[in-house]
Amino acid sequence: MYEERFYRRISRPNDLMCFEVKYKETDLFCCTKNDLKDFIADRVLFYRHQLEEYIRQRPEFLESLTPIEDDRFAPEIVRKMIEASSLIGVGPMACVAGAIAEFVGRDIEPQSYEFIIENGGDIFLKTKRRRTILIYAKDSPFSERIGIDIAPGPSAYGVCTSSGTVGHSLSFGSADAVCIIGESSLFCDGLATFIGNIVKKREDIAFAIEKAKTFNTIRGILIIMGDKLGVWGDIELVKL
Repeated sequence: MYEERFYRRISRPNDLMCFEVKYKETDLFCCTKNDLKDFIADRVLFYRHQLEEYIRQRPEFLESLTPIEDDRFAPEIVRKMIEASSLIGVGPMACVAGAIAEFVGRDIEPQSYEFIIENGGDIFLKTKRRRTILIYAKDSPFSERIGIDIAPGPSAYGVCTSSGTVGHSLSFGSADAVCIIGESSLFCDGLATFIGNIVKKREDIAFAIEKAKTFNTIRGILIIMGDKLGVWGDIELVKL
């Protein structure tokens, strides 16, 4: 099912070249210092082929909602998804959007010292200037009124969002937005799903933040449900 990425119309940085790369369910919004569209399209095909072939051989990789047994002979992207999901406590496909964003980002890093790779709300980026990520949280009064200030730095990192009220991704929770910032968009994607599943009512926000804090690669957490907001860590909110 196609879902319009309406937020992309207001999120194009004028100092980077932005374009979309789409293949089947993968729908990337990419911003780089130079035109890498063809290269990124090739890498998307490469990783999609690896994932699809592995799913064909091992259907539980696609279907399981809980961690599955490791496979040391699997492609690297598959092994990383299995490893991260096992640490978090979700199925490996909970990490897939962040995994593709991160693996593509790592591939283009030698060619573009700044980049933003967004895949369905999951972002892997490296920036030399301050940027703001707008938060969409459906009917919450915070939706599109706040953003996360992203500081420049020498390393790439992930900013991933899960929602129980927005989009078609599977969630067992009711949060309007769960945003995780950390070293890996692959890991942050799976963790955002896990934390999102916990938040079924406003009173769950504090407990969910405490659970997320136990993972040492996480920099910051933002949870929104209706008119309630919880935030922790190295994260700066800005009013829009």
